[in-house]
Amino acid sequence: MIDRPQYLEELIRWKDKDLIKVITGIRRCGKSTLFDLYINYLKQNKIKDNQIIKINLEDISYNFKDYRELYNYINKKIDSKKNYYIFLDEVQNIDQFQKAVDALYIKKNVDVYITGSNAYLLSGELATLLSGRYIEIKMLPLSFKEFISAFKDNSNYQQLFLEYMKVGGMPGNIPILKTNPDDINKYFDGIFSTIVYKDIMFKNNLTDKMLMENILKFIFDSIGSPVSVKKISDTLTSKKFPTSNHTVENYISAFIESFLIYKVERFNIKGKNLLVRDYKYYVVDPGFRSYFLGKKSDSDMGHILENIVYLELLRRGYKVYIGKVDTEEIDFVAENRDGLKYYQVALTVRDNKVLERELKPLQKTKDHYPKYLLTFDMDLEADYEGITKINIVDWLLKRED
Repeated sequence: MIDRPQYLEELIRWKDKDLIKVITGIRRCGKSTLFDLYINYLKQNKIKDNQIIKINLEDISYNFKDYRELYNYINKKIDSKKNYYIFLDEVQNIDQFQKAVDALYIKKNVDVYITGSNAYLLSGELATLLSGRYIEIKMLPLSFKEFISAFKDNSNYQQLFLEYMKVGGMPGNIPILKTNPDDINKYFDGIFSTIVYKDIMFKNNLTDKMLMENILKFIFDSIGSPVSVKKISDTLTSKKFPTSNHTVENYISAFIESFLIYKVERFNIKGKNLLVRDYKYYVVDPGFRSYFLGKKSDSDMGHILENIVYLELLRRGYKVYIGKVDTEEIDFVAENRDGLKYYQVALTVRDNKVLERELKPLQKTKDHYPKYLLTFDMDLEADYEGITKINIVDWLLKRED
């Protein structure tokens, strides 16, 4: 198992707190493994096996007809004189699961942990029933730092980063990369078909797989560029895939709900308000883009770098926006309780004209928040009147910035 220290530390921090711990994220990003890592921690801290109940609700050996059967199964294993840790994996597979979760939660000697692969998990009745009684941990595939931890015998981080840009950080990639890299696409076949049929088409009552794939190709091919629903609809219609804005919106919402893509709003830095038009989209892992677009995916390394930076900022706990300052655009405005940070991302700024172009939006902000220019150039860290230029690999391997 690859260590996931960030998420493990978060679970440990919430241990025995009077809250349901909800881990959400795309399928196969490591939620079940996180449970295993945390269970190992519990056992090392004198929690006995019979105090730990873990159920994967995609395992056909658990054949619960409804939430009552699930609750009764667990309740029979609970002794009021001991503390128990309940782990329910892919809990959305049980209809009205929230009722079983709530019934377990109200027991004073039970600490409840659940996972789900769809954002609907925390919508509707669950959000109403458990309002204020859960904490959500949003899990992503492996960060670059976690990725290289699986290759301890290779210290060529620039080479590993090129690999990471192509295959991404889905944990199941690691053993394949070490044994037979040619099988990566077979691995993605399995993940993608599950996400498409279980989490997108079936749950959302969508039927046109060809249309869905074309919308997804358009988005994957446009990461880092402003995209409107109308532009997608018009482009597909011109290519003999007639569709409406409403239909495109439905598919995009399903992609977002399944954690396959993220929609990023634009932020007017001077006006301090959100701009409601032409969002940008980023994919949850660059490996999905490579899988879906094939050789075409290698043609836009600058936007792949952008995608990786966006995901890393999410991991570091920021709310992330696209920045707008006058007519210029800043790739990312990252916000947390300490304020803002600005990030420009470029493949290279060795050409002085390119360097000036990338620095210009940051210079126009006219405030004192930290500003960074991240590039793939192998230069030493540099400072341009308060704007820090740093190699993206070095930045990814730092704890912060």
